Parts: sequence; C-alpha cells; structure tokens
Amino acid sequence: MIKVLLAEDQHVVRAALATLLDLEPDLTVVAQAGRGDEVVPHALATAPDVAVLDVDMPGLDGLEAAALLRERLPSCRTLMLTGNGRPGHLRRALAAGVTGFLLKTAPPDELAEAIRSTAAGRRVLDPSLAAAAWDLADNPLTPRETEILRLAATGAEPDEIAATLFLSPGTVRNNLTSVVTKLNARGRPDALRIATEAGWI
Repeated sequence: MIKVLLAEDQHVVRAALATLLDLEPDLTVVAQAGRGDEVVPHALATAPDVAVLDVDMPGLDGLEAAALLRERLPSCRTLMLTGNGRPGHLRRALAAGVTGFLLKTAPPDELAEAIRSTAAGRRVLDPSLAAAAWDLADNPLTPRETEILRLAATGAEPDEIAATLFLSPGTVRNNLTSVVTKLNARGRPDALRIATEAGWI
C-alpha cells in the first residue's frame, strides 16, 4: 500500500482528489493539508511514501514545502501538481529535488499512475512542461538581483528593500534598472511578470 499525503488549498479539489485516490486498491491518503506550512508536520506524523503538493498554496508554496520535506523526511518522494504549467516552476521543482511534476488537468488514472511511479523513484514529468522548460533560457539575474526583485514583488519600495538588505537605495535602484534591462522588460511590473512566469522569483 502506497501512503499518500495530499496538499491542496482548495478544499473541494482536495476532497475530490482524496476520494479518487482512495478508490485505487494500492493507494491510501494518510494526511491532507490545506497550506504549505502544514505539509512537513503532517508528513512527520504520518510518514507518507509520496506527498502530492499543489504549487500554489498559502503559508509556503508547494516548491518551498517540497524542499523542506526533502530535508526533514528524505524517504518521502514528492509529486507536484500545477494548474498553470509555467516551465519555470518545473526548473524550481527539479532544483528542490521533486520526483514528479504533473498538470492538474491530468486524468485521475494518470495521477494514480504518476503516484505509483513517484513512489518507485521514477521521475514523472508532464511532456508539455518538459518541452517548454527545455526551451526556457537560463536565469540571467544575479542572486542579488533576484533577492531584490523578490522583495519588490511583495510591494516593497527601494528604500524598504535597501533597509532590509543593508544596501544603499541607489544600489537597489541600480539593480532594479539592471533587471529591467536584462529581462528586456517595459518596466518593473513587466520585469516582475517575466521573472515570475519563468520561475526565477
């Protein structure tokens, strides 16, 4: 029997997935989470074989939860589910040690099979996502630019970012200008959109 932890913030979707998975003779849902920061505590309490995590969740996103889970419970393999199919998410997932990555639109039998493959240690990648990620350019931003852009994405102004990172406001503004130029963006909001869709922040 393969023990599954299911993390999805939409209650109706989570309940439907749990019901479908429990119909499989070799799968059992041992824990459910509605937030990313609930994943590790539930996993430590129930020792699942596979954690099926939604990418977009409150608390922690699924990719951050996957990285923590790998640290705290390396025996548990992770299968990510995503609704938007951003290729950048796939790159982040691979970096977090995720075993599988599947679109939420996959049929139930495909999800069940993906869980079995993940439990067996085989990598599961949605073919359309894999092709798109292959074509995606490498992140042109430096770690400092990425850090600054990540803070800008929260709505922080250059002065606030400067105070947080112990930099001068001029350095922050120069980095943001560099980001806009490197991403060939029309401005800061466009740079945020490009970087987010690519999974760089």
